[in-house]
Amino acid sequence: MKSYQDLKMSKNFYDEFSDSKKTQVFSEKIKETAKEIKEKITLMEVCGTHTVAIFKSGIKSILPDNIKLISGPGCPVCVTPNQYLDRAIALSRLDNVILTTFGDMMKVPGSSSSLEKEKTRGRDIRIVYSTLDALKIARGNPNKKVVFLGVGFETTTPTIASAIWEAKTKMIKNFFVLTTHKLIPPAMRFLAQSKDLNVNGFICPGHVSTIIGTKPYEFLANEFKIPCVIAGFEPLDLFQSLHILLKQIEDRKAKVYNQYFRAVREEGNRVALKLMDEVFEKEDSAWRGIGVIPESGLKIKEEYQEFDAKEKISVQVEKNREPKGCLCGLVIQGKKSPLDCPFFAKKCNPQSPIGPCMVSSEGSCQAYFKYGQIEFASLNEEK
Repeated sequence: MKSYQDLKMSKNFYDEFSDSKKTQVFSEKIKETAKEIKEKITLMEVCGTHTVAIFKSGIKSILPDNIKLISGPGCPVCVTPNQYLDRAIALSRLDNVILTTFGDMMKVPGSSSSLEKEKTRGRDIRIVYSTLDALKIARGNPNKKVVFLGVGFETTTPTIASAIWEAKTKMIKNFFVLTTHKLIPPAMRFLAQSKDLNVNGFICPGHVSTIIGTKPYEFLANEFKIPCVIAGFEPLDLFQSLHILLKQIEDRKAKVYNQYFRAVREEGNRVALKLMDEVFEKEDSAWRGIGVIPESGLKIKEEYQEFDAKEKISVQVEKNREPKGCLCGLVIQGKKSPLDCPFFAKKCNPQSPIGPCMVSSEGSCQAYFKYGQIEFASLNEEK
């Protein structure tokens, strides 16, 4: 069988990384290593795209009994706090504002409404596919304030920084960003420090790592002695990555292993990082269900503050109210499964979501709802 390094040389790498025979080999290796380890092991995938890929690959169904795989706060929509949504909704109600957003924010419930509901009431809310689309709308509507919802991790932040930089360069005065950008490494530090979580290994996010590289995760191995692997998203990527983690645990070693080397470099994307640093600076940031994590967010620097919607557009924001009984906050931290939530698949589903974890295509609850057939079937049998 080819080595990890040889696999990237294939002309049809999608076929290589989806080969059922190769994944079967790693499935057996995972079972053998788990048998050698013996004790209970908890592994966390931090990326929402990994959560979906794991369900699609059927990985959970073949894991040995002593290996538990849980999902972390890797869905940007899910960790966006209610206060942010309430401010966005309030902005959309202003007559002189056009609100622009990626589509995954439309159904996220705020305290008493959502962007989707506001749009049906006649608010000028437009779904865009890039920040450049929002800039184009601003140019075409000079008498309106065009607000873009800046939500996401390090993956999307450079594109939004680029839009702000371009707005300043081209003097587009009616373009604004309402930002709630989050940084993954501080959240992983929070999880590593959690006394009641006890994660034995992390699957680090692939998309984020293409921007930040491998070094920002080294504190997990050095300080907390937790093995990490940066993984790709194809079935073989995931099977390999799980085996790599289990081998580190078996050998009692902790390092950051870059399995996704075909896309991730140690130094990351220097151009993107420089652009982020030009426009944004770190700040303490609130994560839904978790609270404030020090230096885990990004705010617009003073030199670009003329494009900061929070600073430049005054609006009355309603008092924050969280949905009672919703377990999204605990699901985000990996402390509860979606199946533990009393609303799951009953009052809460993708068409009528109560919490953000059911809204986003990367949310744990939606992944369980769409792909967790075995566990979902057992849930129905119990009821």
